[in-house]
Amino acid sequence: MAETQIDTAKLAPEALVGEIERTRAELARTIDQISDRVSPSKVARRSTDRARQRISQIDPLIGGAAALAVVGVTCFVIWRRLRK
Repeated sequence: MAETQIDTAKLAPEALVGEIERTRAELARTIDQISDRVSPSKVARRSTDRARQRISQIDPLIGGAAALAVVGVTCFVIWRRLRK
């Protein structure tokens, strides 16, 4: 009977130590995730990736029309400056 009480007494601190280690590991993961979210370089990288993804989803016909419009406006502005 005394051995059972000793085993239980040994188990409780070991279980407590295990719980502390799991909590530390979870806290470390949480801190890593927070630091990843607020890191300026990673925020910029995610923003760039999102912009690239959105641009790649644009219909080529619409993209071509927009590029043609930009070129047309640029040519018009240059022509007006040369005319003056």
